[in-house]
Amino acid sequence: MSEALANLTGVSRVYQKGKDRVEVLHELDLTIPNGDFLAIMGPSGSGKTTLLNLLGGLDKPSGGAVTVGGAELSSMSNSQLSTWRSTHVGFVFQFYNLLPVLTALRNVELPLLLTNFSAKERANRARIALDIVGLAERAKHLPSELSGGEEQRVAIARAIVSDPTLLLCDEPTGDLDRETAEEILKLLQILNREHGKTIVMVTHDPQAAEYATRILHVDKGKLESRSVA
Repeated sequence: MSEALANLTGVSRVYQKGKDRVEVLHELDLTIPNGDFLAIMGPSGSGKTTLLNLLGGLDKPSGGAVTVGGAELSSMSNSQLSTWRSTHVGFVFQFYNLLPVLTALRNVELPLLLTNFSAKERANRARIALDIVGLAERAKHLPSELSGGEEQRVAIARAIVSDPTLLLCDEPTGDLDRETAEEILKLLQILNREHGKTIVMVTHDPQAAEYATRILHVDKGKLESRSVA
């Protein structure tokens, strides 16, 4: 078993809705090894996205500790978390969130604007990321000139351009037809198996989850997991 990349220890997340106290996650423990491809499933409102947000430093636990790559996120300030995310986490969402006025290359390059790389180095890294996702020839195209699958590939290239420690995917195929979704899922498998990316994916789709190495079910703030054959 590979050494742990991420650990959640006794993690709870409570939201206050008016006078009601809603506990989404309850004293949850989770270890994610380096090189894992983990799918998180569960009913709506079960805490799947909350769990993803905690791993990515977009949210903080109400109790317990979240550690990723040796950094304890639960003790960081918001500015420290922002800096940490820029180099350690890549996000892929259901909707691609590409800027319509920028080419594919420029969209991929965006996260690198937070680094000290030169313009030449940023463009070079963006081209490499586009090549990895099979879109090198579409670098100069605007999002409106791309298919939905191509847009999601650009979004994945943007997520990996900074060579992040962890790739977090929230319903990455939710807006795609089955054939295109399978292409994206196979790409995620390649990133995991051939490029060593640790991936955590939230999905409602059992067929999508089967592409992962492990499936974890969130139910009533607790976790149950099983291996994928």
